[in-house]
Amino acid sequence: MHKDKSELKKKVKARVRKRIRAKVRGTADRPRVLVFKSNQYIYAQAINDESGETLAAASTLEKGFKEKNKNTKNKEACERLGEMLARRLQEKKIAKIVFDRGVYPYHGRIRTLAEALRKGGLAF
Repeated sequence: MHKDKSELKKKVKARVRKRIRAKVRGTADRPRVLVFKSNQYIYAQAINDESGETLAAASTLEKGFKEKNKNTKNKEACERLGEMLARRLQEKKIAKIVFDRGVYPYHGRIRTLAEALRKGGLAF
């Protein structure tokens, strides 16, 4: 048995991450958009898994983002982040993506980010 709850949480998250990654793969034509939430910021990046490179990234930590928005962690911030990443992907002529929610359930801020990406013209 696990004595430490944080150790157990890490193992559960690793299992969920592995299960999702077995199904979700990104290519050059259709990159995988990964979402990560820290305690203060939200990060999203488009990854080509075939070559292992990041095609585009956006986060609420960026200087331009923090100047315009007070809060970097709420739903409005996620919506702006999704629009920002969608613009960057459109500039690279990418219209289709695969959305990777990571270990987070698809609701709240993750859902808002995904809807903003769709509104920005990306299909998934």
